[in-house]
Amino acid sequence: MDDTINFDDFSKVDLRVGTIIDVQDFPEARNPAYQLTMDFGDLGIKKSSAQITALYSKTELLNRQIVAVVNFPKKQIAKFMSECLVLGVVKGQKVILLNPETKVRNGSIVS
Repeated sequence: MDDTINFDDFSKVDLRVGTIIDVQDFPEARNPAYQLTMDFGDLGIKKSSAQITALYSKTELLNRQIVAVVNFPKKQIAKFMSECLVLGVVKGQKVILLNPETKVRNGSIVS
C-alpha cells in the first residue's frame, strides 16, 4: 500500500470525544446535512457539518457522544464554518457515527 504512514504521522491527528449539544438543519449544504454543535470539554465548543441525515434524526443526535478530528483547519461550507471532522463509517450513502461504548468525559483523547 502506497499510503502507509508512520506512528509520528498518526500522532498528529487529534481525535477527541465530544457531546452533541445542538443540531440544526443545513438546507444550504450540497448534500443533506446537519449543523452540529459539540462540547469537547476543556477544548471548548466546536461546530461541524455532517452528512448523517439518512440514519439519524435531530432528536436522536442530541446529547449523543461522537468521535471527531479536532485539529483540522476550519473549513467554510456554504455560510457555515466547520471546525472539526465528525467520524463515521460510510456504508453506501449512509454514515454510521463512531462513538465510545460507554459515556466518557468530553474532550477525552482517542488513541
